[in-house]
Amino acid sequence: MGDKIAIMGVGAVGSYVGAYFVKEGEDVTFIDMWPEHVETMRSKGLRASGSQGDFTVPVNAMHLTDAQNIYDLFDIAIISVKSYDTEWATHFIKRYVKPEGFFVSIQNCWNDPLIGEIVGPDRALGCVASHIEVALWEPGHVNRGGEPGRDHGHTVFRVGEHNGTITPKSEKVAAMLDRIDAAYASDNLWGERWSKLCQNSMGNAISAMSAMGSQDLAKDPRTRLFRIHLAKEGCQVGLAQGLNVVDVSAKSAQMWADADKGDVFEELDDFLGSRGGNVNWLASMAQDVHKGRHSEIDFMNGLISRKGREVGVPTPYNDAIIEAMHGIDDGSIKPGPATIDQIMKDVGR
Repeated sequence: MGDKIAIMGVGAVGSYVGAYFVKEGEDVTFIDMWPEHVETMRSKGLRASGSQGDFTVPVNAMHLTDAQNIYDLFDIAIISVKSYDTEWATHFIKRYVKPEGFFVSIQNCWNDPLIGEIVGPDRALGCVASHIEVALWEPGHVNRGGEPGRDHGHTVFRVGEHNGTITPKSEKVAAMLDRIDAAYASDNLWGERWSKLCQNSMGNAISAMSAMGSQDLAKDPRTRLFRIHLAKEGCQVGLAQGLNVVDVSAKSAQMWADADKGDVFEELDDFLGSRGGNVNWLASMAQDVHKGRHSEIDFMNGLISRKGREVGVPTPYNDAIIEAMHGIDDGSIKPGPATIDQIMKDVGR
């Protein structure tokens, strides 16, 4: 008999991964807080569309309040809630996982240490989902806008243990995810995580505050400049912590960290100008803002700023965008391209 899998938090990533797991014959239970999403999955199934095809699968979907009826415990719990929901969601699902079972965080930001504190680091795996580009705009339907990583030599899923060893658990999860798109077991979870944090921090907030998609951001010299400096600060902070930060969007962490040296800025500017993609894609934080949800800014750029203060690396560009996103979150600032002018002024540009 195969593993019983719970997906705690069925947003875009949880929906996409879960739909493929069900398609491949895995025993998956979907637990989510969005009532309409749960009811649509129950009545119509879960549809996955986009660059990898279009299919619908019948799924076992639960509201949070249904979990009290769970008697058969899970072998694996995938945690894919927003960062600010990590603590309560991990405590919630923990009681429904077998003592020998384990937990996999497929999230943005830096939630693995918190999950490890709650369930034990030996029972927690981290999984980075790099350039997966999925969206959940309506109940019961997840769409992937980006091309499969496997088609152009990019590994989307990187699964790692907290202690940096490659284990049967991490290899097992990587093999499961490899049926969706390219995956591997990594011995460098923290370097992978920080790289993804830098990647997210240079694109998510600026897309969210400006309401601009990937193609718009690539065309605008102001946003390219700001994104380069966001990545520069993030990589400088990661390297200052002694992390083995892997490439950020196909460029080395050291190159981003040296963005203001010699001709490096011009090379990175040209690079970002060519990376608009085939679809004018809204980053996940921009999707959240569009839906009226709170952003993950304090867990993303906010973490870079906090760690920067700890290691003595200034982060003025991250600080400026954090302040702007706080205004977006509390409703005092309206998302739109005009916000770019304000943050440029805030950093003296």
